[in-house]
Amino acid sequence: MPFECTILGRTGLETGRLGLGASYGIPTAAVERAFEHGVNYFYWGTMRRPQFGQALRNLTPQRDRFVLVLQSYSRVASLLGWSVERALRELRLDHADILLLGLWNRPVPQRFLDACRRLRDRGLVRFLALSTHRRPLIPEIAGSSDFDVFHVRYNAVHRGAERDVFPHLAANRPGIVAFTATSWRQLLGHRRIPKQEKIPTATDCYRFVLSHPAVDVCLSGPSSAAQMDQALEALRRGPMAPDELDWMRRVGDAIYGRAG
Repeated sequence: MPFECTILGRTGLETGRLGLGASYGIPTAAVERAFEHGVNYFYWGTMRRPQFGQALRNLTPQRDRFVLVLQSYSRVASLLGWSVERALRELRLDHADILLLGLWNRPVPQRFLDACRRLRDRGLVRFLALSTHRRPLIPEIAGSSDFDVFHVRYNAVHRGAERDVFPHLAANRPGIVAFTATSWRQLLGHRRIPKQEKIPTATDCYRFVLSHPAVDVCLSGPSSAAQMDQALEALRRGPMAPDELDWMRRVGDAIYGRAG
């Protein structure tokens, strides 16, 4: 069965299971075609390519059907509002659905939370999200009302979220978005993969991540229409069978250097 749309945790936002990042040069037409196939979690993040921005502007008449995520790495609270307003002006949109505070490995200071609340009160953002590599931070703060979505690394090589994050989410749980599904392309052909094992494709990597029930959205970063097709194929094929999951874990363990 294919991967269907889901509700992003307690936000109530309906999202496709694949997210799409702006950083890698995917053509405008490929973004719009992905949207037609249910991809609607658009991550206007680290590197903001003009082709991606044009696609979002082209999709403005259907604004209520996609989720716009703006990321900020700012560590100066007073610059946060300027950053959000600039991004919205570039996209010619009046609000973002999610403001993502990027790469916080410690609790966010109160001055930052206050700045985020002011943006929310002005209607410029609807929900707050946090991206972190310090996995135990997520269950520490997930029960608060500050953050409704978390971005966390999860793939067949790096599965620590299965221990540190996923089992500790409350019933009124936040949305979980996984990134680096291919482990920075290591899963697509690392020298440590045993010769007897099949080499995973990007489709396999996305399916592995999305097969975990705690993951709402898996971010993808295609740079071409062909790579977008591989991501869409993951949606069509749906969850992995147990033997496929075992294979991906073996490959991931070999890359990481875990004992078999």
